[in-house]
Amino acid sequence: MRALVYHGPGQRAWEEVRDPEIIDEGDVIVRVDATTICGTDLHILAGDVPEVRPGRILGHEAVGTVDEVGDDIHRLSPGDRVLVSCISACGTCRFCREGRYGQCAEGGGGWVLGRSIDGTQAEYVRVPYADTSTYRIPDGARDEEILMLADILPTGYEVGVLAGGVRPGDVVAVVGAGPVGLSAITCARLFSPSHVVAIDLSDERLKKAREFGADVTVNDATEDAAAVIRDLTGRLGADVAIEAVGTAATFELAVKLVRPGGRIANIGVHGKPAMLHLEDQWARDITITTGLVDASSTPTLMRLAATGQLDAGRFVTHRFAMDDFEQAYDVFGDAASNGALKVVLTRQEDEADE
Repeated sequence: MRALVYHGPGQRAWEEVRDPEIIDEGDVIVRVDATTICGTDLHILAGDVPEVRPGRILGHEAVGTVDEVGDDIHRLSPGDRVLVSCISACGTCRFCREGRYGQCAEGGGGWVLGRSIDGTQAEYVRVPYADTSTYRIPDGARDEEILMLADILPTGYEVGVLAGGVRPGDVVAVVGAGPVGLSAITCARLFSPSHVVAIDLSDERLKKAREFGADVTVNDATEDAAAVIRDLTGRLGADVAIEAVGTAATFELAVKLVRPGGRIANIGVHGKPAMLHLEDQWARDITITTGLVDASSTPTLMRLAATGQLDAGRFVTHRFAMDDFEQAYDVFGDAASNGALKVVLTRQEDEADE
């Protein structure tokens, strides 16, 4: 089969590799019908995730068709259409029993796809713990819409909105209006905040933020985001600040924006240290949360998408065939100039018929 292979920082290739095989009885092999590229993949290519070794197939999001099942699989059969979650959950360890699947203590669980085992940017993928790490796709649901529930929407919802404790009437500041930041904006709206403020350096992304539910936007290159928040809140600060970029500057800005007693939810993948000025913050009763998505909310979000309460499909801006992976990476990696949010790569009919 063909797959997108990481060959070290800045190096990738769509090339021929060996087909995946069942290794453990809880595995399934999924034919990938649609997949996407994540900002985390760009972090890997930048060298920010050093545990990813050269030769690894990237990707941790997919919609596909079950091709083969291990002997210990009970919920799935060949031919089933499934969403492959970005998180693999053994279902039995302490963390999985608490619903914290991202912290799965088993060696093959947590965020493993595209990190410690081969991922989904391929024609086929081996999915470990598949009974507890995949979701059947509702009849009539579009692949690209369901694909958005593999990572970005659960991440924005769980690590941003839920961890940040967004409540009705809150002022919520979202630092970063990329796909995950837009997911946080979308999901924050489910809790009826009084204002959602989007902060970014790109006017194009801030325009998107308004479409996704932000009612105030700030270009931090030309405006003082902290001053805007102070004016909006009677000089108190935001109730919740959600960091959705993963740089020192954006984390420090998120901390600066919240009121005393406020909450900072860090979503961004950080490859370098960020400063926490405890000399300024120690007495302000702030709460800072970090986290890897658990994807425990996927069934809830899938119901919201199925009933039209959550428009997941609008995240998709560019579509490619799988053989165009190199071009898709170029487009996604230069999102500032082409307006890309999520790119979707789909299996072509002639590939499916082989």
